[in-house]
Amino acid sequence: MKSSHRSQSWPNQKWRWIIPILLLLLFLSTLIWLPWQAQRMEANERQEQLIADSLWVEQAIQFQLTRNDEVLRQIGGEIKSAKLQKETVLERFRAILKNNREVQRIAWYDANNKVLVDTRESLQASAERLPLPHFEFGALDVSEETICLKPVLEINAKNAYLMHCQIPLIRDERRIGSMMISYRMNAILEELVPWWFAQDNQITITDIDDRILAERSAGGSGKSVYTHSRALELPSLTLVLRTNSIKTEPKLLSNLLVLSVILLSIGLIWSLLALWRDINRRLAAEGALRQQVTFRTAMENSLVTGLRARDMTGRLTYVNPAFCRMVGFPAEEIIGRIPPMPYWAPEAIEEYQQRFSQLLAGSVPSEGFETIYRHVSGERIPVLIYESALIDEQGKQTGWMSSILDISELRRAQELTRQQEEKLHTSAKLATMGEIASMLAHELNQPLAAISSYTTGAVNLLQAGVIDSNLFQSALEKVNAQAQRAGQIIRSVHEFVKKREAAREPLQIADLMQSAMPLVELQAQASHVALQWKIGHELPLVLADRVLLEQVLLNLTRNGIEAMQTTTPEQRILRVEAALDDNKQQLIVSVTDRGHGIPVEVAEKLFSPFFTTKSAGMGMGLNICRTAIEFHGGKLSHRDNPAGGTIFQFALPIQD
Repeated sequence: MKSSHRSQSWPNQKWRWIIPILLLLLFLSTLIWLPWQAQRMEANERQEQLIADSLWVEQAIQFQLTRNDEVLRQIGGEIKSAKLQKETVLERFRAILKNNREVQRIAWYDANNKVLVDTRESLQASAERLPLPHFEFGALDVSEETICLKPVLEINAKNAYLMHCQIPLIRDERRIGSMMISYRMNAILEELVPWWFAQDNQITITDIDDRILAERSAGGSGKSVYTHSRALELPSLTLVLRTNSIKTEPKLLSNLLVLSVILLSIGLIWSLLALWRDINRRLAAEGALRQQVTFRTAMENSLVTGLRARDMTGRLTYVNPAFCRMVGFPAEEIIGRIPPMPYWAPEAIEEYQQRFSQLLAGSVPSEGFETIYRHVSGERIPVLIYESALIDEQGKQTGWMSSILDISELRRAQELTRQQEEKLHTSAKLATMGEIASMLAHELNQPLAAISSYTTGAVNLLQAGVIDSNLFQSALEKVNAQAQRAGQIIRSVHEFVKKREAAREPLQIADLMQSAMPLVELQAQASHVALQWKIGHELPLVLADRVLLEQVLLNLTRNGIEAMQTTTPEQRILRVEAALDDNKQQLIVSVTDRGHGIPVEVAEKLFSPFFTTKSAGMGMGLNICRTAIEFHGGKLSHRDNPAGGTIFQFALPIQD
């Protein structure tokens, strides 16, 4: 019986020992695990705080650089509208430097990268200390986007990098200049990073090749325990903002006793507080998310730019109201569709298919492309499309995002401008012909009178019975020469006034000057002006419109002849010369007169529309000449003639 009772009571006693032991082990495990977990949580909180602070610093830098860009663009807008003089621009630039110490230099260049305004005290000295940054622009490059170059070492400075950003100035689809702002990379960290953040972290800015461009470590070097990197996206340039905390990992043993007492005494309260905090954070995050979604939805719905999202197969997943208004289809009718789309124009199906294939292959043009869409009413709409990859929070591409701009009004404005310029050129040519009409009649009388004289003499010889073949042949040759001279004058005038579309073709400048020579001589003879023609040997071809260049040459020679009306007869010499420049990259045509010259106050407004010093002038001649030369990619300029008078010259790029 005793053995039976012992065997029955042992399982109960065993559980009595096992349960307390298990509870004790659980308690000891909790005492060990909780401090370790507290250490990990503290480390995670430090890392999260570092990430949040780094994001704030990155946004602060981005905001300041964007703000500087916007201020300069405002100044650029006033420059393009000719509301600011150089002195005012310089004062505005200096005000920016005064309020933004991270900016070292601001300059304004013309279309040829010539410095117009510079915040340096001496332009010549600054050009020696700081070479101009090299920006590549094509002849037809009219992009208005800001361009930032890769930072470079400052001359005569150790480990000091400069970043140059250029803001193009575009007017009437033509680049008229640019503004350049230079940042000191170290000053960006010194001025835009808060002192409290710099005390706890080592901050550096590097390029994508991990080259250190700027560094700030007020509190010492980082411990490489808590680090974070943020991409600093600048126009056409990507830099990296790296933060390295000077804090070390939390100490485990120093917190063990305190954590044990706290966990044993206020474990329940801590749990409730933690739960309450997590709930508040979740509610705050959900509220912020709802507010962000509402704001983004309102912003997208108010845009005039069409937005379109597609997945990796090309299926339409999102459109904004602006896009629906643009094509005339409601969102529910086109979302979920795959190509071909209902707003594709039938005549451009091949182009759409080709671009869609390129999109699926990943070759998306960053500069955008133009095409046409068909409105639901059948109207064709010219659009400008920018494509970009759609990336999710894991960094994986899920599709493509498109921005679509309706450029119908822009195309209509461009066509109207082209028609007005064509009418203006025609009016200028007719005005020129009106001025030389009387001289043309006088000049034609000379060959016609000579023809009449020779034919009358031949008739008299025949009536007198004199038959001399040599004499008759000489008379007929002279009649033929005078007739050809009259015909050449008529053909030159006809070709000059004939209305047609501008067409650029390979042209020999010597042929152009030979064809314009009779008209120039016609004007010169009436004013008793001597002409000197100098044309270089074997000049290369230029790609140009013959009639436009003839008009420019006639306008410049006419101005030179009129400028010498008060000059003594022996000094009335007009020199027309064509030669290559020193670099043999451009063809220079010069028209030199010995007239009264151009005063300084007149020179500033010389190329302005409707400005003239003539009582009967329209004030459009030189403006039309400059427009015609710039149409060919050249430049029209003038300078004083050392011998008295003025030298007008235009430069044309030679054909490769």
